[in-house]
Amino acid sequence: MEATDQSNQVAYRGTGRRKSSVVRVRLVPGSGSMTINGKPGDLYLQFNPTYIAAAKAPLESLGLENDYDILANAHGGGLTGQADAIRLGVARALCELDPDNRKPLKLEGYLTRDPRAKERKKYGLRKARKAPQYSKR
Repeated sequence: MEATDQSNQVAYRGTGRRKSSVVRVRLVPGSGSMTINGKPGDLYLQFNPTYIAAAKAPLESLGLENDYDILANAHGGGLTGQADAIRLGVARALCELDPDNRKPLKLEGYLTRDPRAKERKKYGLRKARKAPQYSKR
């Protein structure tokens, strides 16, 4: 289901989540640029090649890295969670673009939401599992 932007251009949408990060992604036909929260993608991801590669990985696996612009709205969590959430959002948007993209993306693992999250703190402990020092006497 494709939606149109303000400029009457076709945009494909996908939502990505990871840890406490939530990212709404729009794929727009363009030159391969990435914009996150109104900033250039590499500046927002602090020029970290791991984060940038993670965010663009689904496009690169299909060979579309120079055909679509990534417009992302990210909130919550840190940069690692946001970069992985962008990856999931882009992969979901690519499935919306063409259902045939689903199989190669699924094989690469880009459509699987990472369920790991911070474990809650338990009473009597300092953190989720760290106990106070034990003293026998």
